[in-house]
Amino acid sequence: MPLFGKKDSGKKVRKETKEGCEKQPSIDEKYVIKELLGTGAFSEVRLCEHRETAQQYAVKIIDKKALKGKEDSLENEIRVLKRFSARRSDGTGVGIGPLPGQTDKPPRFAHPNIVQLLETFEDKSKVYLIMELVTGGELFDRIVEKGSYTERDASNLIRQVLEAVDYMHEQGVVHRDLKPENLLYYSPAEDSKIMISDFGLSKMEDSGFMATACGTPGYVAPEVLAQKPYGKAVDVWSIGVISYILLCGYPPFYDENDANLFAQILKGEFEFDSPYWDEISDSAKDFIRQLMCVNVERRFTCKQALAHPWISGNAASSKNIHGTVSEQLKKNFAKSRWKQAYHAATVIRQMQRMALSGGGGGGGAYGRSASRISNAAADGTTPAPAGSDQDQQQSGTAGVGQTDSSASSSK
Repeated sequence: MPLFGKKDSGKKVRKETKEGCEKQPSIDEKYVIKELLGTGAFSEVRLCEHRETAQQYAVKIIDKKALKGKEDSLENEIRVLKRFSARRSDGTGVGIGPLPGQTDKPPRFAHPNIVQLLETFEDKSKVYLIMELVTGGELFDRIVEKGSYTERDASNLIRQVLEAVDYMHEQGVVHRDLKPENLLYYSPAEDSKIMISDFGLSKMEDSGFMATACGTPGYVAPEVLAQKPYGKAVDVWSIGVISYILLCGYPPFYDENDANLFAQILKGEFEFDSPYWDEISDSAKDFIRQLMCVNVERRFTCKQALAHPWISGNAASSKNIHGTVSEQLKKNFAKSRWKQAYHAATVIRQMQRMALSGGGGGGGAYGRSASRISNAAADGTTPAPAGSDQDQQQSGTAGVGQTDSSASSSK
């Protein structure tokens, strides 16, 4: 049923039964809402506790007034999350059952690496999403804090992401905004699993292809920027970008000039810079090339990626690369950088304006005068390897440092 416009304030979204509409308690009757965990443009996330069981969850609280005109986006997110919300194995073979008071439905196991929506509430001014609580922190923060980090660690992380996204694709869902900020550790435990979160831009691929430009430019596939119809392959490209960053600590595409940056993405032009990639295995580089292939027909699917030796075999090196990677992550992905999503539609409009004016990259999505930043550093420059020419000449043209012979342009 649609969420908005109901008159029964404070009541859970009603569920149709054979007897009619079943009245449900308000959120305050079932949960104690506690401290703030995070904030977004239209919402905040708080800790909440189930009154009957004392089990803790996260509650995403969406302000209807702030969301006005974007209600369809929220309804789409809930629709997608409900597709994954079912009994689920926690990795021990034990299913996560229904909440107290809910009827036990036939087991339909969701994926252990996807954050689960448990139930929804709505009142006159807000919508409440009760979510699985994830407490382990963001991907890059944990890597920086580690004392040791290897290719094998990166391979294990990407394997979990691929398995979850492959499951999503089998369910007909495309995430469309995969990026490190949406990859969270389930718990502070050393062996914690990775969870995929934030399905605000996800779409059920009913018609086979989509055309709406969305995502975060640094991770968005070329076909989206080119305004071509696209499908599940856009998620694979994003995983390729994340894999690249996990092995060196900086993004594959960077340039102070907006037009140059977009051209790099559209052409798939990236390099394995020396010395940052000197100790990285050829298998890892091949894996990235297969995922970041501009030709959608040749780009790996999730299943093909899972079968690659770097993921399924022993090709990933066990050499400690923590020092180099953590240094680059701290430089290029500090808390103040790369944190604001900038939808690809905005980027495309900027590209069109530049084409009409013949202008360069001064005031665009990544330029110095931009008030909103996505793949630009806090000072307006685009991240580049520490020690590169750009690092030494922040006001000059972008440099990528020394490069070896393994430059790539994946066609």
